[in-house]
Amino acid sequence: MRYSKDLKDYELLDMASGEKLERWGKYILIRPDPQIVWNKKTHPALWREAHARYIRSNTGGGHWEKLKKMPDDWKIKYRDLTFNIKPMGFKHTGLFPEQAVNWDYMIDKISKRTKNGKEVKVLNLFAYTGGASIACAYAGASVCHVDSSQGMTNWAKENLISSNLGDRTVRFLVDDVIKFVQREIRRGNKYDCIIMDPPSYGRGKNGEVWSIEKDLYALIELCQNVLSDDPMFMIVNTYTGGLSGTIIKNVVSMAITNQKIKNISFDEIGLKQKDSDIFLPCGITTICEF
Repeated sequence: MRYSKDLKDYELLDMASGEKLERWGKYILIRPDPQIVWNKKTHPALWREAHARYIRSNTGGGHWEKLKKMPDDWKIKYRDLTFNIKPMGFKHTGLFPEQAVNWDYMIDKISKRTKNGKEVKVLNLFAYTGGASIACAYAGASVCHVDSSQGMTNWAKENLISSNLGDRTVRFLVDDVIKFVQREIRRGNKYDCIIMDPPSYGRGKNGEVWSIEKDLYALIELCQNVLSDDPMFMIVNTYTGGLSGTIIKNVVSMAITNQKIKNISFDEIGLKQKDSDIFLPCGITTICEF
């Protein structure tokens, strides 16, 4: 499993009975996770320190229950990057800290090329609140950030400003990813790096239906047509238990036919519990290098 060892403002403190205890800066949250099937708490006393808990509803969704005084939103840092955190619907906080290990990869690869004076263009699809976009901009790339949600896109803009990267070249677009890539093909626009975090199921800007099982292959096949003549990598993050890393590797290797692939690798990414050898898997990252 790949995981970041540099998370300072975030800690996975404990896990038990379908819940995880997390520190986000100064505040401790309890959030559900169905993968946590054991009942033994490593640090029982820490759970009493929580500021809020997300309670699932039997009819779907849920709500946050505040246990101690805390703000509605606050900031945390990862390395030189700053992110705005806000507990919101369906248990999310606006950031997936397990992705930090991928931000490190992106920063390393892009920095090496930009330090040699070469331009790097990045396309980030299903870009959410912009963790990857901000990491790539920090490394010196120009970024095209595409997400179907105006609210998440506005949040990403705030994260860029909070990270003192407002002068970097980042295009924020609220759009359906497939339609956007199709237009980029017609325009002749090319990118050196492509990142995507496709959901299992979702809707586009105008109600377009996305299903990862039905649409991922077609999207990757389209994306090969916007890769530059000297591409660096394509990263696909998946969270659907039914699609293994082997399946995504197969999809990438079959869908990309007009570029020379050097290597395709995949691994679980996750979070390490504090002072423990226990890990929480948080999805699979497939990396295609050219």
